[in-house]
Amino acid sequence: MSFSPAAGAVAPTVLRTSGEGLSAGRFELPVRDGTIAAYHAAPAGRSGLPVVLVVQEIFGMHEHIQDVCRRFAHAGYLAVTCELYQRQGDAAAYTDIPALLADIVAKVPDEQVLSDLDACAQWAAGQGADASRLGVTGFCWGGRLTWLYAAHNPAVKAAVAWYGRLAPGHSASQARHPVDVAGELHGPVLGLYGGKDGSIPLSDVEAMRAALAQGPEAARRSEIVVYPEAGHAFYADYRPSYRKPDADDAWARTLDWFGRYL
Repeated sequence: MSFSPAAGAVAPTVLRTSGEGLSAGRFELPVRDGTIAAYHAAPAGRSGLPVVLVVQEIFGMHEHIQDVCRRFAHAGYLAVTCELYQRQGDAAAYTDIPALLADIVAKVPDEQVLSDLDACAQWAAGQGADASRLGVTGFCWGGRLTWLYAAHNPAVKAAVAWYGRLAPGHSASQARHPVDVAGELHGPVLGLYGGKDGSIPLSDVEAMRAALAQGPEAARRSEIVVYPEAGHAFYADYRPSYRKPDADDAWARTLDWFGRYL
């Protein structure tokens, strides 16, 4: 299987969100071992905004992920994302998914990602945002990390995980998975999944629901929505997997979720 993000970007369904009225752009994010590439978007001239960390797909911090940040900014959030495996290599140089997974993604430690997301939250606070109203969302590879980050950072008030694996992930070195941290969530998580996603069995979804039901308050307030006809990456408008009705419904649920808890 192969996929070229550049080729997918010219698909007729691709969405382009305007930057009008926003403060948005790339910057260098200070992290514990230097700096990494990052992107932010927020309503121009406003402070005290709630924060949404946007966790990339396996393809890196490409234009779609930056566009998602602008979508959140138009909804009243400071959204920030960063290139979470810049140290391991350049995802944009790959068109073959198995090679990308083997060469880069499998070598990215969860601890590195969690630390970089902490740095994003700290940066947002330094820009005048209200980092006590912290949300996190992520897609595919980032969907899995969304669950882990909601269990990692006590400041997380809510999270939305889009079709990330719930059991074993992309690497045998990953010691913990979302189903393992269901009892440690600091804020409720909305999980959005496709009923026809071949990479995430519905049995895993049901196991996650069971784990959440047995957890503390944040876990019990979490919800999982399955779109029966959707496959993987149904929100990725630059890919053939995009399903507009499900994507629109899931986005509305996302904004409602963050509006409720942030």
